[in-house]
Formats: sequence, structure tokens, C-alpha cells
Amino acid sequence: MKKFFATFLLTAILIFSTADCFAFLPKINYQAYVQNEGWLKSVENGGVAGTTGRALRLEAILINLNDLGKSMIQYSAHVQNIGWQKWQNSGGVAGTVEKNLRMEAIKIKLVKPYDEKYDIYYRAHVQKGGWLGLAKNGEPAGTAGASVRMEALQIFLVPKGSKVENNNGKRPFYQKTVSAPKV
Repeated sequence: MKKFFATFLLTAILIFSTADCFAFLPKINYQAYVQNEGWLKSVENGGVAGTTGRALRLEAILINLNDLGKSMIQYSAHVQNIGWQKWQNSGGVAGTVEKNLRMEAIKIKLVKPYDEKYDIYYRAHVQKGGWLGLAKNGEPAGTAGASVRMEALQIFLVPKGSKVENNNGKRPFYQKTVSAPKV
């Protein structure tokens, strides 16, 4: 009986340790700092961080995605009067707090080796444009150079190769460029 139990236990361990179908998706959560509201309640994978339909600017975002204390993620915000900020690791604040500056865009990427196993999709809700299309793995989402505020953000962490539906037909990022006058 002991030999049977030991064989059964060893077989179960081998099956669970090698089967991808038993892999667990890491838990991502994120929190928005919003005009007149401050830090809102944290949301998880696919949740809406920020507000829609209230004309309030998203000023900062904090994203948590860790594996045994090691950051799995980096993100950078494009902020009014500042431009692109330096990359933040899990738990860092991208954007500004108590400076009344709008976030306009964001880039989010996974770090090695997590980028080989997962994809990160995200989309911005912007002033006058609503929900934009999905950006993926470090691409910018939102606007730059158009003086348009981000109002909300959704993030989706999925196994590598999985798709997230994007039915609105919009691009994820719009940039307004101004060229110098010809002399």
C-alpha cells in the first residue's frame, strides 16, 4: 500500500509540475490617482482604474505584479508639461501626485523572463475619445502633444499568444506633432 501511495504521489507531482493547463496566472492589480478623488480602490486584471463620464483627469498609476518579491513589470507615464517619465518597477508611482498634472499616455511592459510567458495588453480612456484601442507589450496607449487627459486605464495580463478582444477599431495611441515653420 505504501508503494502504491508513493507511486501515485510521484505521478501526481510530475503531472502538476509539467502541465501548462495547471499553471496559474500571476495576480496583477493597479490603482489610479484621480483629480479631486485621490487614490481610488485597487482593481485587478481587466478592471477599470480611474473614472469615465466624469471629466476627471488620471494623474498617476501604481501597478503591482510581483513574483516572489521580484518585479515582473515596468511602466512609464507621459505627463503634461513633463513628457515621458522614467520606467517604474512594480509598486512605483508613474505620473504625479498632488501636482494637478494630467497623465496623457502610458507604456507597460513585462521584464525577462516573464515576457516570454505572458503578454500585457492595456487601453486608455481619454478625454473626447473614450476608450482607445489596445496597446501591447510596451507600446504607448493614450495621446501625446494633443493636451488630452487620460481618464481611466484597463490592463489585461494573459498567457503568451492569447488574444484580448478589441472591437472598437481605434488605434491605441495618437500623437500630435508640431513642425517648426520654414524659414
